[in-house]
Amino acid sequence: MKKVLFIDRDGTLIREPADEQIDAFEKLSFLPGVIRALATLRERTDYELVMVSNQDGLGTPSFPEDTFWPVHQFILDTLRGEGVEFDAIFIDRHFPEDNAPTRKPGTAMLTAYMDGSYDLEHSYVIGDRAVDVQLAANLGCKALQISEEMDWKKITEILVAGERCAELHRCTRETDIRVRLELDRPGGGEVHTGLPFFDHMLSQLIHHGGLSLWLEAKGDLEVDEHHTIEDTALALGECLRQALGNKLGISRYGYCLPMDDCLCRVALDFGGRPWLQWAVEFRRECVGGIPAEMFFHFFKSLSDAALMNLSITATGENDHHRIEGIFKALARALRMAAQRDVRHLVLPSSKGAL
Repeated sequence: MKKVLFIDRDGTLIREPADEQIDAFEKLSFLPGVIRALATLRERTDYELVMVSNQDGLGTPSFPEDTFWPVHQFILDTLRGEGVEFDAIFIDRHFPEDNAPTRKPGTAMLTAYMDGSYDLEHSYVIGDRAVDVQLAANLGCKALQISEEMDWKKITEILVAGERCAELHRCTRETDIRVRLELDRPGGGEVHTGLPFFDHMLSQLIHHGGLSLWLEAKGDLEVDEHHTIEDTALALGECLRQALGNKLGISRYGYCLPMDDCLCRVALDFGGRPWLQWAVEFRRECVGGIPAEMFFHFFKSLSDAALMNLSITATGENDHHRIEGIFKALARALRMAAQRDVRHLVLPSSKGAL
């Protein structure tokens, strides 16, 4: 079945000025990387490209519907010159107060794509606003919302090489843990383990790792923290291993990070051989209410389950800063090592296997 990318124009293909009117050539500029991205998508995927915009935004007078204002035509001509031709273009010219069914997130303009001949489940809406995300939901497809993290480079990576996510439910007599990990959608998720300091540390993966993580752990904390921390590491590591998939195009290696009085280094290799080198000594018996010895155990279990080599070193005076710096460095190392090059989707190994 055919797949389609429904692409917004203003704010997605071109920058949107404060007055939301691209009514002069001097106000026109393309988003960084968009032309290269669309050319790559045309060349390397089989998605149809469909422009869908609520905003005329070009100061268009009352011309016939099939007549384009010169600025809009310049956009199309520029893209066409780079091998990017839209399969269809839909521009709704109603005002927001009209509540017209043709305006996004309404789907009236797009009924031809809802007759069962398109694989909407694996299609996308790409836009910069909440109405674009809602349009995706109304169509039954996925959404990619433009942001600082979700730029056209990241969008190209997802559409060419696929989204990397994994979900796991690990249940034993001691713990019940649910994890969902999305490597290519930054900044989402929540962490709840019943251990506030541990939650704070795991949340660093969301804030600094360029990923989304939902993690809920219910453990026998009335016994102690051991089972909850260990099993969380095993579940998270297994999700990480699954989400990486075939590892084609990944950087594989990755980070060194200072935090106040501390210098923390997490060197990482997704080479398929688990190992932990740990050069961290704590002055306190507990950090954040957690026995200091459990942090070694967490990273050892994570390394084993994710099949990754970890080398962790931290120096400094403050134990809280050191362990937080380690988690932040881990987040940055994961982000660096999991990054993909869509122009070079090969396995980063001379052995031919990871």
